[in-house]
Order: sequence, then structure tokens, then C-alpha cells
Amino acid sequence: MKPANAMLSGLPTTIFSVMSALAVEHDAINLGQGFPDTEGPADLVEAAAGALRDGRNQYPPLAGLPELQGAVARSNARFYGITVEPAREVVVTCGATEAITASLMALVNRGDEVVVFEPLYDTYLPVLRLLGAVVRTVRLAPPRWDLPRAELAAAFTPRTKAILLNTPMNPTGKVFTRDELEFIAGLVAKHDAYAVCDEVYEHLTFAPARHLPLMALPGMRERCIRIGSAGKSFSMTGWKVGYVTAPAPLAALVAKAHQLLTFTVAPNLQRAVAVGLDKDTAYFERLAESMRSARDGLAKGLLRAGFDVLPCDGSYFLIADITPLGFAGGDVAFCQQMTRRVGVAAIPVSAFYDDTGADIPGRYVRFAFCKKAGVISQAVQRLQGVRAQLCAENVMKMQKG
Repeated sequence: MKPANAMLSGLPTTIFSVMSALAVEHDAINLGQGFPDTEGPADLVEAAAGALRDGRNQYPPLAGLPELQGAVARSNARFYGITVEPAREVVVTCGATEAITASLMALVNRGDEVVVFEPLYDTYLPVLRLLGAVVRTVRLAPPRWDLPRAELAAAFTPRTKAILLNTPMNPTGKVFTRDELEFIAGLVAKHDAYAVCDEVYEHLTFAPARHLPLMALPGMRERCIRIGSAGKSFSMTGWKVGYVTAPAPLAALVAKAHQLLTFTVAPNLQRAVAVGLDKDTAYFERLAESMRSARDGLAKGLLRAGFDVLPCDGSYFLIADITPLGFAGGDVAFCQQMTRRVGVAAIPVSAFYDDTGADIPGRYVRFAFCKKAGVISQAVQRLQGVRAQLCAENVMKMQKG
């Protein structure tokens, strides 16, 4: 038999699947995968259910229902002052991951260079490699993940087609500042490049940090593709509804890529998400406050357990440094042993780096805090024994060795 696609054949099972399976096996609390364990707003569920019964269940328009396109445009204007023409500048996709893929398909030719930040969402590199892009990685360094300006400037060349920017950022919880965004905007303009902006956690930022789209900066309106997610904004990750805002020429190309990938999105879910995007600002403020409270509860518990906790200004995720615990192994071994011995699952941050790179940090783990307060409290209780459970065992092994 001739070999199948070499790149896909070489992809390992994702660390998320591995850790989730381990969590099930050991009846562990799963703070690995980033999805809420509560339902989203009841009125959206009712809107989706009602829309199934209104006789409009055939193919909706390729680029999205006018109701949702209009709601996306109104949201851009309300929160960021970005004026959008709904019918020509909004494309609805099957989740943000498809939106990212379609956006990169719209821009990238084989051999084009694309700048990405590490650590990064694990979909970025495989998609770019499938498209034949040359990936230029720029590492952000813990604990504050500040923008390394000299390294970023050096990564841009005359062959740079785009930068892939995730803010608020998974897995770091970083929210890029205006000053950092202005520096990025300057490089994008200087090199006649584009920016694909993964902004799925846009409504999950914690004061004093605030999300600012790169698209809202001067000169960036025609160079940016902005991606949002109903799953993250309404705690409905299983709905897989994303939306792209882009200048009309780019939006048309994203729509062509979307046509090849999934063609369209369930019409009842689109109508329900339109209801959600038109919710009053208080809804989004309450959502962010609930996540901030969960973050704070988990952070306090991790500190009491002996971890160092890194800053987190947004997203679902908190990163902790395992160095103070004295664990002899790396982050992968730590997460495996923590799941087995303590009953709490997390994700090793080394999984968010290009595995072909050198000097990948191996002392950090990512916890998801988008969980019920009782679940966070139970996880915190279990984590109080992490040092005794894991580190004493390591000492014994070292003594026997």
C-alpha cells in the first residue's frame, strides 16, 4: 500500500486525549481540557430549540445567516468601535478552529512565511505545515510572557505573509497590551503583511487588563482577519460556531475556503448565537467576573500546595511552575503522576511548543479553571497533598537508584 499523508500520519495522539483518558482511568478531576462544566445561557438554548421547529432547517447561506452576520457586526461596533458591513465582511464557520484554518487557507501560498508565538494552540503548526508555510516561531518567556521585540522584528522578512496572533492567549493567559499591539502593527505594516487574530477569549479578560483587537488600531482594518467564538463567549463549546470579521476581499476568500471545509453551519445554532451577541453588556461582565473568581480560587489553592503561580489576565487557563515542589522529572511526568496519585489532571505546557525546537521549557503545567466552584474546591483540596504524594515518591526512587 502507498503511504498516506506523511504529515498527518506522523501526528501523535494529542496530549489532551492522553490526559483525559488518564483522568477517566483514575477517576481524577479533569482540569486539563478547556471546556466549561456548566450549560450556557438558558435563553440561547430555548432560541436554538425553537429555531429547529420553525421550518428553516435546510442549507443556510454559505457565509452565514443575515441575523448572525448582523449581530457580529453590531458586537464589533459596540465593544471595539469597528464598523463592519455584515453581508460582505462576516463569515460564520464551524467553530473557531475552522475559522483559523479557513483564514490561513485564504492567505497562505506554499513557501510563504508565517510568524507565530510560542507557546501556542496546538492546531496552528499542523495547519500551517499542511499549507506548506514556512513557520517562524517567536518565544514568549515566563513568567510574564512579555513581547520579545527584537526577536519578533528579526522574525519578519520580505517573505512574511502573515502573523498569527492569539490574544487573550492560550495557554499563557496573556492579554497583549496596546503598546505591544502597536509594535506588532508597525511590523505588519512595514512588511506589507496580514494578521490572523485568534480572539476567542475576547470577553474573558480580568481587570485591569482589557482586550483590544489589533484590527481596531490605525492602519490595521484592511490587514486583519479577526476570529471570535460563540463556544467561549456563551459556554457552549459543543455548538462549534465561530465567526470571522475581515475586509471584504479577504472575507470572500475565507468564504471560499469555508465552502471547501464545511460549507455552512447549523441554522438554528446561528440564530441562537445571534441572540447571544445582542445580550446586554452586563452579561459579558458577569461571565468575566465568574471566570476571574474561579481563577482566584484555583490560584490560591495552587499557592498553598507549593506551586508558583504565573500571572493570568484572561482566557480559561492558569499556568503553574512545579519547580518549588522539588519534582525530579519534567512536566509530562508530573502531570501523569499528579493524575494517578493525587487525582487532578492538567496539561504539560511543553505540549504547546514545536517539538522540533530546542530548550523547550519543562517545568510548567496548565490548569483550566472554567469549572464549577465545587469542582475547583475539590481539586484544590486534593492538590494540598501533591508535594507529599509525588516528591516523596521521587526521593525514594532516587535513593533506590
